[in-house]
Amino acid sequence: MKRLLAIFSAVILLTCVSGIACAQESFVVYMDKNSPDNHYAGSGWMGDHNDIKLNDESTSEPYSGSTCIEVSYNAERSGNYGWAGIYWQNPPNNWGSRQGGYDLTGMNKLTFWARGKSGGEIIEKIKVGGIKGTYPDSTEVEFGPIELSDTWEKYTVNLSGEDLSYISGGFVFIVSADLSPDGTVFYFDEIKYEKDENLKPELKLPRQCHFMCIQTGCLYLIIIQPAAGWGITETYQSINLLTRIVMAARLASNNLFR
Repeated sequence: MKRLLAIFSAVILLTCVSGIACAQESFVVYMDKNSPDNHYAGSGWMGDHNDIKLNDESTSEPYSGSTCIEVSYNAERSGNYGWAGIYWQNPPNNWGSRQGGYDLTGMNKLTFWARGKSGGEIIEKIKVGGIKGTYPDSTEVEFGPIELSDTWEKYTVNLSGEDLSYISGGFVFIVSADLSPDGTVFYFDEIKYEKDENLKPELKLPRQCHFMCIQTGCLYLIIIQPAAGWGITETYQSINLLTRIVMAARLASNNLFR
């Protein structure tokens, strides 16, 4: 009997080590530099990657612990993309050519703390999953845009109903020169997947285009996410309707008149 119990325990341990979140209440992406609880690595640099500087051991007023992640973006369009971002991947630099996705079944939200250096900084999107290739992620979820304040705030990406059985791309941020033409500096801390039994699946609606007259003689293309999300549905974003319209109008204005 003891031998069978030992074998059973070894199988459970091996399963957890191989990438299944098991019965955990949370699964950490980043807690502190070199924390043994960390998973994934900020290795997938994209777009105008030379425009980004990443410091994952910043001591600039972390939300908790001794370090946080500091991101600096200069918006110089060094690669002519107009945007840049970083994937936290497992294993590092894995774009789907190798196995390494974690089974996060049971988790139903991604939470993280973020702040801007001065307030007003805009992150175009946060993403979960989306790695393609031979070993693709089992889902892809986008969240944003987000306008940051200069104090730490907690953000939640609703993952209820998503297939999280294989996630190599655990966390992604993307910034753009359109929404941050003068560059931006912002911070992340305590990035993790969590289990919330009270969280309901988010109503999913396709993107749609809406036109709104912002001022006399000017017509801007307003893209609302979710579609028709004029403040009447829960979007799990900490930005209100007016902020979404202003950011979309700013983007449209830059594209129309530059």
